[in-house]
Amino acid sequence: MAVIEDFYELLGVGRSASDDELKKAYRVKARELHPDANPDDPRAEEQFKKVSLAYEVLKDPDKRRRYDQFGPEGLRGTGAAGNAGDPSGGGFGNLGDIFEAFFGGGGSPFGGGGRRGPAGPPRGPDLETTIDITFEQAVFGTKHEIDIRVPVHCDACEATGAAPGTAAASCPQCQGTGEVRRVRQSLLGQMVTASPCGRCGATGQVIEKPCPTCRGEGRRTEQRSHNVNVMAGVDNGTTLRVTNLGGAGPRGGPNGDLYVHIRVRPHERFEREGYDLIHRLDLPMTQAALGAHLKFTTLDGEEDLVIAPGTQSGKVFRLRERGVPHVGGRGRGDLLVQVMVVTPTHLSKTQDDWLRQVAAERGEEVAPPDRTLFGKIRSKFR
Repeated sequence: MAVIEDFYELLGVGRSASDDELKKAYRVKARELHPDANPDDPRAEEQFKKVSLAYEVLKDPDKRRRYDQFGPEGLRGTGAAGNAGDPSGGGFGNLGDIFEAFFGGGGSPFGGGGRRGPAGPPRGPDLETTIDITFEQAVFGTKHEIDIRVPVHCDACEATGAAPGTAAASCPQCQGTGEVRRVRQSLLGQMVTASPCGRCGATGQVIEKPCPTCRGEGRRTEQRSHNVNVMAGVDNGTTLRVTNLGGAGPRGGPNGDLYVHIRVRPHERFEREGYDLIHRLDLPMTQAALGAHLKFTTLDGEEDLVIAPGTQSGKVFRLRERGVPHVGGRGRGDLLVQVMVVTPTHLSKTQDDWLRQVAAERGEEVAPPDRTLFGKIRSKFR
């Protein structure tokens, strides 16, 4: 039997909550669980209906009093002590009737409700795979072919699971409804519970003569190839959901989805930060001091990079719209070139003398030349 959740716990309030507290708590829960905010989450929709039902009951003083005294059964038209025969007592035959009164039927999330038809063949499994792409493919997008073993509908039996020339029959245990209902007596009257039929797997049908190709499954496993569209701008660790490319459901059930996990190989020159690209450019001291015009290779081709005289280490040059495209949107990030001024080493005597002359003209104190024997030997290997 399904567990009936406490209405106060569903709203997240205490049993002494005021009307304003109930309304505030309901609004918070409704915004969080509304189907428009959770389009692909049936559990959120089910919880939204429960929360709505809880609020509809607790905001009514009479229904709240009966709920507090007798629980959900206190909302029935009969069976609650002191309310039998009360024409204003709600008029509900069971919890499914309560739910139907507020939401127009469709089955109660509390386990009651009217008689339902068979659930139909179950949905197929979701599948996962991982692909490796280059840095450039992640930036500009690509089509990637994947090979995967996947359950597909059986052609021999047209996914019915029954041998050719035969058909599935109505399940004798549930009479084709896909669920088994049990009635038991309690102090509050009859309690009806429903559970999926174990014999037919809630499909409402049984197969007397299974298809020899798929052994009654209605599906078989094959190797399939698919071209997956990788959008421009995806990042390492992104997961793409491709609908209907998962496994086929048994006996003609709908396909699941395919989840493609993306691994992006690192680039030898660029790093990614969000939609921006970062490059650290080693710049000789002379170019930093005197300035330079450089040809800088981006992912889009060569760009002119103008180094102003006196550029300091750590200076960042921004090349706009040369970064990563925004996924599903317009525009691109930028390419940030950070200059790292390189101090020269292993100077020749001429270079050493020249730098000392520059330092002297600028009034900058430097270490004296190394005139020791060790220094002379070391200079021979420069």
